[in-house]
Amino acid sequence: MGTFEIKGGYQLKGDLHPQGAKNEALQILCAVLLTTERVVIDNIPSIRDVDFLIDLLNEIGVEVEKLGENKYSFQAKEIDFDYLNSEDFKQKGARLRGSIMIIGPMLGRFGKGFIPSPGGDKIGRRRLDTHFFGFEKLGATFEYDQKEGFYRVEGSHLKGTEMLLDEASVTGTANIIMAAVLAKGKTSIYNAACEPYLQQLCKMLNSMGAKISGIGSNLLQIEGVEGLGGCEHRILPDMIEIGSFMGLAVMTQSEITIKNVSFENLGIIPNTFRRLGVKYEKRGDDIYIPEQETYEIETYIDGSILTIADAIWPGFTPDLLSIGLVIATQAKGSVLFHQKMFESRLFFVDKLIDMGAQIILCDPHRATVIGLNRSIPLRSIEMTSPDIRAGVSLLIAAMSAEGTSVIHNIEQIDRGYQNIDTRLNSLGAQIKRIN
Repeated sequence: MGTFEIKGGYQLKGDLHPQGAKNEALQILCAVLLTTERVVIDNIPSIRDVDFLIDLLNEIGVEVEKLGENKYSFQAKEIDFDYLNSEDFKQKGARLRGSIMIIGPMLGRFGKGFIPSPGGDKIGRRRLDTHFFGFEKLGATFEYDQKEGFYRVEGSHLKGTEMLLDEASVTGTANIIMAAVLAKGKTSIYNAACEPYLQQLCKMLNSMGAKISGIGSNLLQIEGVEGLGGCEHRILPDMIEIGSFMGLAVMTQSEITIKNVSFENLGIIPNTFRRLGVKYEKRGDDIYIPEQETYEIETYIDGSILTIADAIWPGFTPDLLSIGLVIATQAKGSVLFHQKMFESRLFFVDKLIDMGAQIILCDPHRATVIGLNRSIPLRSIEMTSPDIRAGVSLLIAAMSAEGTSVIHNIEQIDRGYQNIDTRLNSLGAQIKRIN
C-alpha cells in the first residue's frame, strides 16, 4: 500500500495542464471493440484504471500499439472468447467498474458478451439494472450467475426499439448505445444521459459510420448500420481534475492557471465553485485563479443557507461534491451539501473533522459545513483514502493544513489522477510518495 507524506502550508504558483478525462476514456476504449479497423485515440490519461482497461483489452485480443505518451492505436480484428470465459478474466474484469462497458459493443458486434460483476469505488450501491434492461429491450437474453458473480448476455439479431431508461445512467446509456448502433432498425432512448463525455462517444461513433442524432439531449435516436470503420479521436480534458485544481488553488491561497480546459464543456462547475467563494477569470480557454486570502460562501436571495446538491448533467457532478465540501471548511459562511446518488460518499468527513473542520454529518447523504474563514487552520493527521475523489479531497485538505499529514492507500488516488504528486510538486507543493 502506497503512502503520501504531505507538508502543508505551501503556496503553489504556475500552470497546470489537466489530463484527459478518465470517464470519457473508459467509454471510448470499450468502443474500439465495435470494428475490425484501426482506431487511434489521443489524450488518454495514464492512470491506473485506464491503464488496466487497456491491458484487459489486449488480453481479450485487441492489438494495442503505443504511439506517444498519451496516444494509442487499437485494432480488434479477433476476440478471444475462450479468455472471456476464463478464471483470469473473471478476476481482472472484476477489478474495474468501467469493464462493464465491454459488454455492449461485444453484444452489438458478436451477439454475445460476458463480464464478471465489476468493482470500483466503495461509495454505495451502483446497480447495473439499466444496462441489462436496455439490452433486453433490443432483443437480447440476460443471465446472471449469482454464485459466480458473472453476467452473460446473448442476442444474435438485435432490433431497434423505443425505451425509457429508469435512470439516466452514464455507463448504462453508453453501453446501450454501443449495442444499438449495430442493431437492425431505429432505436430511441428516452431519459438518456447527456454528459459531455457521452456526447464525445456519440460523435466518435458517428465518425466511424454510426447514425446517432439528438446528441447532447436526453432523447437519442439511433439508426442501426451494418458495420463501423476506424477513426481518430481526441479525449476531452478531465472536468473533475479541473474542479479539483480550482479547489486546491483556493484552499492553499495559490495563484494557478489551469490550461486548455474546454470551458464550454464544464457546464455548471465553474459557477458552483464561484458560489463557494472561488474567484476565477476565463482567459481564452484557460482558467486563472488568483491568490485568495479569504473567500465567502454565497447565500440565497432571502439570506438562507446555500445548498449544493449533485444531479445528473447538466447538474453538478457528484464527483466534485467532496472537493466543494473541503473548500467550504475554510470559507466564510455555511453551506449544506446533499449527496443524493451515493450513500457512502460523505463518510470521509470524519477525517476532516479530526483535522479541525466544523462539519455536521446529518445522515449518509447530507453534511452541513460551518466555514471558519481560516480563523482555525486545519491540523495535520494520519488517514486513509477511501476512494478516488475523497482521496484527492483529503490531499487538498492536507496541503492547506499545518504540519505534516500522512495519507495511506494512495492507489485510490492514482486510479483517477495522473502523477498528481510530481505535477503539484513542480509548482511548489511538498508531497513525498512512499511505497
